[in-house]
Amino acid sequence: MTSFFRTRAIRYPLALLSFLGVMATLFLLILKFWLGLLFFIVFTVAIGAAWKTESKTYVETEKHIETLSYRMKKVGEEALLELPIGILLINDKNLVEWANPHVAKIFEMESCIGKELFDLSGQFASIVKNDNPEQAVLTAKGRSYNVFYKAEEKLIYLFDITGQVEMESLYYADRTVLGNILIDNYDELAQAMDDQTRSQLNSLVTSLLNSWAMENGIFTKRTASDRFLAVFNEETLANLEKTKFAILDTIREATAKQSTALTLSIGVGTGSASLIELGELAQSSLDLVLGRGGDQVAIKRSDGKLKFFGGKTNPVEKRTRVRARVISHALRDLIQGSDKVFIMGHKVPDMDAIGAAIGVRKMARMNHIEGYVVVNFNELDGSVTRLMDEIEQEEELFRQFISPESALSMITEKSLVIVVDTHKPSMVIDERIIEKAEKVVVIDHHRRGEEFINNTMLVYMEPYASSTAELVTELIEYQPRNEKLTMLESTALLAGIVVDTKSFTLRTGARTFEAASYLRTKGADTVFVQRLLKEDIGTYIDRAKLVETVELSTDGIAIAKGKDGVAYGSVMIAQTADILLTMQGVLASFVIAPRADGKIGISARSLGELNVQLVMEELGGGGHLTNAACQLDVESVEEAEAMLKSIVEIKMERGNS
Repeated sequence: MTSFFRTRAIRYPLALLSFLGVMATLFLLILKFWLGLLFFIVFTVAIGAAWKTESKTYVETEKHIETLSYRMKKVGEEALLELPIGILLINDKNLVEWANPHVAKIFEMESCIGKELFDLSGQFASIVKNDNPEQAVLTAKGRSYNVFYKAEEKLIYLFDITGQVEMESLYYADRTVLGNILIDNYDELAQAMDDQTRSQLNSLVTSLLNSWAMENGIFTKRTASDRFLAVFNEETLANLEKTKFAILDTIREATAKQSTALTLSIGVGTGSASLIELGELAQSSLDLVLGRGGDQVAIKRSDGKLKFFGGKTNPVEKRTRVRARVISHALRDLIQGSDKVFIMGHKVPDMDAIGAAIGVRKMARMNHIEGYVVVNFNELDGSVTRLMDEIEQEEELFRQFISPESALSMITEKSLVIVVDTHKPSMVIDERIIEKAEKVVVIDHHRRGEEFINNTMLVYMEPYASSTAELVTELIEYQPRNEKLTMLESTALLAGIVVDTKSFTLRTGARTFEAASYLRTKGADTVFVQRLLKEDIGTYIDRAKLVETVELSTDGIAIAKGKDGVAYGSVMIAQTADILLTMQGVLASFVIAPRADGKIGISARSLGELNVQLVMEELGGGGHLTNAACQLDVESVEEAEAMLKSIVEIKMERGNS
C-alpha cells in the first residue's frame, strides 16, 4: 500500500501534464480541426514515451534500493559478528545476555553468554559501578583494551589498543633521565690525605661508578672532584629502583675497607621532556638528599612526586665549621637589613625549640635589632613551663615573648621570620606568619622531608647536628661580641642539647661537646638544667603504665599503647619510647597514644638497624634515622597500630630502603 501511494505521488506531475495536453487538444480541435488532430497525435506519442521511460526508471530504482538495503543489513550483521571489536550486552544483574564472537576470543572462552560479567574480568567492576562511566583500559590475556560503557543501553565495547600501549611504553621507557651524583665529605676527607692515598681513593670511586654505569647502560661524566653527571632513561631508572640503588652500599663498603667510608648522594630528575627542567629537578633532588644527611637517593618527577632510597646510616658530622661561619655572616646581614625579627618553633615546643629561639633572639640583640619569640602559651607543658617561669623573672626578656596574633599585627615588609627546629609549614606554631612574611629563614637539624617552607631566603639544615640549639650556638660564636649570653640564655640552649641527645648519649658528635663547652664558659648551669628537666611523680607513674603495655616481637620491635580517650603529652610519649629503647632485646621502640588535639601520636626510637624516620614518613611524619614521630587522624589506637605494623614489616623486609 505504501509503495502504491509512493508511486502515485511520483507520477502526479506527468498526469497533470497529460490533463493539460488533452485540454489543449480540445481547444485546437475547436479552433482548427486538422491542427488539433496533429497536436493530439504528437502529444500522445510523447506522453506514452514519457510514461514508459518513467515506469522503467522507477522499477530499476526500487530494485536497486531493495538490493542496497539487503546488502547494508548483511554488512551490518557481518560487522557486528566479524569485526575485531568486542561487543557485550548485559542485563541489570550484570549477566552477559549477548556477545559477539570476538569477545570469546578475547577471554579465550567458547561462549560468554550467560556468564557473570565480573567473572570475565574483575576490572569491569569499577567500570560498570561508576556513576559516570568513562573510557577505561582493561587488560586481558596479555593484551590491552579500551572499554566504552553505555550505561543506558547496558552495552560494552572493547577496542584492542595493545599496539598503542606498547608504543607508549617504549616511548616512556626511552625518555631521558638526569642524575647528579655527589661524593659526601670528599673535600674534607681528601684534605687529610697524601697525594698517593687521594689518587687511590679517586681511582677506586671512579672505577666502581664506571663499572656500575656500564652494567646499567648509564653515561657518566665527572664534572668536579666530588661530582658526576649521569644520563640514562626511564627503563634504566626502573631497574635501578628494583636494586634499591645498590651502588650506595657498594661505595660505602668498598671505601670503608680503605678507612675512609665515603658515601654517595644522588639526585634524579625525571618525568619531563625538557632537559632544562630535568636538570632543575635533579639539582632539587640532590639538595633534598643533602638536607636529609646524604647517603641516599631522591627521585623527583615533574609532577612533584618523590621517592627515596637508602638513608641507612647516620649523617656524617662535618669536620670543619666553615659552613657555620658563612651561614652566620649571611644571617647577620639579613638581621641587620630587617626592622624586626620574629622567631618561631614548632607546635607544642620542646626545650630544643625554645632554647634555639632564645639563642636566635640573642643574635638579633647582638645586631641591635629587636627580636621576638612567638609562642602559644596554651601549648606549653613540662620542662618548658618551668623554663618560662624562670624567664618571667627577667622582665626585659619575657617582654620579647609574644603570641601569634601579636606577631601578625607587628610584621611588616621589612620583618624577618626565623623558623627553628622544624621545616614543615604544617608544624609551625602559626602558618599565617610565614605566609605573611616577605623574608623567611629556616634553621633545623631534622632530615628534610617532602613538605618544606617554600619562600625561604636562607636555609641552614644540618642533620648531623644533635639539636637546633647546637646549630644556633655555633652561629652565635660568629656574631658581633658587643653583648654576651646571660646565664639563663646559655642554660636554655644547653638544656635543648641535653634533651635532644638524652644527656649526650645519642646523636652526639665532637661539635656537640664543643657547643656545650662554649655555653658552659658563658655561664650555663648544669644543675639548673637538671632542675628544669625534673618531672613530678604523677608523670613518672603515668609513663610506667605506658611501659607496662609493651609488646616485644621476635624482631626486637617494642610497641607500647596508651588508652583510647585518655590524652597523653607528646613529651611523655617520647620519653616512654626512649625508656623502651634501653630495654634488653629492643632494637626499635614505638609508643602509640592519643594526644590532646584529638590525633593519635606515635613516637619512634631506634638503635639504627631500623630507620624509623622512613617509617614515620610513610605515616606523614619525619625526624631522624634513630628518632622520629608522627600524628595520625585516625579513630583509635588499634587502627594506628595496624598501620604502623604493616609499614614496619615492609621496611624490615626491604632493608630500610
